[in-house]
Amino acid sequence: MAYDENQLQLPASFHALYLDGQQRLTAPLEDVQARYELCEDLAQVLVGQTEGLVHDTLQDQRELLGRFHEALLAPEAGLNPAEARWVVQRLAELVDWPAEAAPG
Repeated sequence: MAYDENQLQLPASFHALYLDGQQRLTAPLEDVQARYELCEDLAQVLVGQTEGLVHDTLQDQRELLGRFHEALLAPEAGLNPAEARWVVQRLAELVDWPAEAAPG
C-alpha cells in the first residue's frame, strides 16, 4: 500500500492494527505512518540486542521474545498492546526465528 507524498509502504500486518470492523482507519493516516516508523525502528534496534543476548546467555527464543514483549507493554515504552505484539513478531521475522516463537 503506497501512500501520498512520502510513498511509505505500510505492511498489511501493521495497517490492520488500525482498522475497525468496517476496514476504516481508526487514526489519521499520518499518525499510523508515524507509529509504523517508530515500531519498525524499534524492531530493527532490538535485532542487535537479541543477537547479543542469545550468544551471551543462550536464552530460548520464545523466552527472550516474551521478555521483550513484557518490556514493550510497560507504559514507559509508549506502545499500545497491539504495537508491542507487532514489534516482537517483526523482530522474530528479522532474526529469522519461527513465527511461533513470538507471543501471540
